[in-house]
Amino acid sequence: MTDGQRLFIGGSWVEPDGGHYEVIDPATEDVVGLAPEASRDQVHAAAAAAREAFRTWSRTTPEGRAAVLDRAAEEIRRNLVPYAELAQAETGATTGTARGMQVGVGAARFQRYARVEPVEEPLPPQINEAGPFGRAAVMGALAVRQPVGVVTCITSYNNPWANPAGKIAPALAMGNTVVVKPAPQDPLSVYRMAQALEAAGVPPGVVNVVSGSRAEVGEAAVDSDDVDMVSFTGSTAVGRRIAEVCGRGMKRQLMELGGKGAAVVFEDADLESAVRGIGTTFSFYSGQICTAPTRVLAQRPVYDRLVSQLAAYAGYLKVGDPRAEDTVVGPVISAAHRDRIESYVELGRKEGARVVAGGERPPSDRGFYVAPTLLADCTPDMRVVREEIFGPVVVVLPFDDEEEAVALANDSDYGLIDYVWSGDVARAFRVARRLRAGGVGVNTVGRNMEAPFGGFKQSGVGRDVGSYALHAYSEVQSLVWPG
Repeated sequence: MTDGQRLFIGGSWVEPDGGHYEVIDPATEDVVGLAPEASRDQVHAAAAAAREAFRTWSRTTPEGRAAVLDRAAEEIRRNLVPYAELAQAETGATTGTARGMQVGVGAARFQRYARVEPVEEPLPPQINEAGPFGRAAVMGALAVRQPVGVVTCITSYNNPWANPAGKIAPALAMGNTVVVKPAPQDPLSVYRMAQALEAAGVPPGVVNVVSGSRAEVGEAAVDSDDVDMVSFTGSTAVGRRIAEVCGRGMKRQLMELGGKGAAVVFEDADLESAVRGIGTTFSFYSGQICTAPTRVLAQRPVYDRLVSQLAAYAGYLKVGDPRAEDTVVGPVISAAHRDRIESYVELGRKEGARVVAGGERPPSDRGFYVAPTLLADCTPDMRVVREEIFGPVVVVLPFDDEEEAVALANDSDYGLIDYVWSGDVARAFRVARRLRAGGVGVNTVGRNMEAPFGGFKQSGVGRDVGSYALHAYSEVQSLVWPG
């Protein structure tokens, strides 16, 4: 364990007013390091520094901003192994996930937004028949994307590299400045990201990082008068509270919230493909991901076979030390979260669900492990079906026909990512278009990282990823002139 981490405010590394708190390795329960506890005044100072830096950063050329992002990507890749080791210690991710999906994707996102894209769009001329001067005129117009201003980025604990990078990189590319408030469970990785940006030549105040275990740190990062926009990834409950504050200040919002993804499996589906896709819930971040297909709807002719194959798949996965080469399922983030997941499994039993895999805590002297768990014979009214568990737990319900499948899939407060498996591609796309979700995977759980990402209903507000993130972190200004 090293000395306590400092805050990053206005281009300087600053001692925290509130001291430090311990960051715990969920696999070993050892202390990874000491994270800084910022005060409200320090958070507001970070926002003020971002406001001051915005004056010049927003006027930097897109090419100049892109060069900084490109150098940051190179710096991250140069330090991939030590950065991944820290991310693994903070999150409990397997080695492959920490290197590829966490640090690797983080670097790729900085690289992606180092690509300069047009911010001006000519609009068709319009003949104004009765203008203010009483005569017809041809009016030209141009739609211009302008930076929003100071953006607070509040990030999730399941990926301390890809998630912050997906906010910081497009925000900076558009000319915004940022205040980053990382999740309290794994903030040290985000400070490494700040170091990489500093090494890449980001000007003082353009990027600021403040952390804390107390709610007041996040609250200060949202309510500061210097903040123009909040980009948040996390629970729907917290998102609602942030939205209330944003509403009072008319701040822009981008929110990626909870999910309870439906996976609709028709009788003609490739069951092996469906099982592999649904099985990612057990292994990918140990189910701590909002896009997971946690709510399986299986057509009755294949229901029993699908349940049996999913149970066998879950039982095959090795749970344990994420540093071991053959580990597939690591720990969840904390003891409190493990207890929460286990309470849902017990609730499922009481509601009448049948536990066909998992359901018991894996034997381990240390670490916060949850066995991949499959609950079958569920009904739509069960809480385990309706509420986000955020762990390696999958529930299965039967359906008879296409209409019932669509009705069950849409019977949810959430609408982030759903999935459809069917050998009839026309039917799969027909059903996909009827699902009330921001995205639908057709015979896959894969993602296209240029496709818009975000949710319907309680799963979020706005869209990001690819060019859509540049839109999210910008305002549209219209310029009009006589032609």
